[in-house]
Amino acid sequence: MSNLQTLEKQEQQTFIDVIQGRRSVRSYDPTVQISREEMTEILELATLAPSSSNLQPWRFLVIDKPELKNKLLPIAFNQQQVVEASAVIAVLGDLESYKKAEKIYGQAVEAGFMPVDTAKSFIERTVGTYSSFPPEVARQVVYTDGGLISMQLMLVARSKGYDTVPMGGYNKAQFVEAFGIDEKYVPVMLIAIGKATKPGHPTTRLPIEDVAFFNEMPME
Repeated sequence: MSNLQTLEKQEQQTFIDVIQGRRSVRSYDPTVQISREEMTEILELATLAPSSSNLQPWRFLVIDKPELKNKLLPIAFNQQQVVEASAVIAVLGDLESYKKAEKIYGQAVEAGFMPVDTAKSFIERTVGTYSSFPPEVARQVVYTDGGLISMQLMLVARSKGYDTVPMGGYNKAQFVEAFGIDEKYVPVMLIAIGKATKPGHPTTRLPIEDVAFFNEMPME
């Protein structure tokens, strides 16, 4: 085995270890703080996730001040990880992300990834399409992209030695009101992040033959 093949195998195993080591953790060390610099790096790596038309509709509200975590606590049905974790990241979907199409495709031109004329065509088509979506379609798009970014964020956090738990159990209407969230942003989920004091419980998974099928779905 060549040195390159050995390195590739090691990198592959490291990634598998990250996936297998991720757990939903609900007990955190409240004394551990994640620096603004490291949190920013985690978020930057997470944003390498794919998104529809590369519009990157995810927006993050990082809640790390104790008084704001306490404000969030009853909204999240008093789940203790809200106040114990280093931070709670609210993943939001921007229903008007198409308004950044010009900036996004402009960056692609500057990077040499796309000719100017192609970018102009993409911008016109993207803005026209996404701005005319029915509300339910627009929401589905940001929910899908929000799920992709959330999973990537949790894996990045695990690779850096932190633990997370995704939270769908909170009052979204109260959250929007309490934190002044504009109506163009759709709450996707909350993610608590920090250092575990208790490991997450191992969980079982259905056998792969129960969930994966090749070429055709089974008859029920």
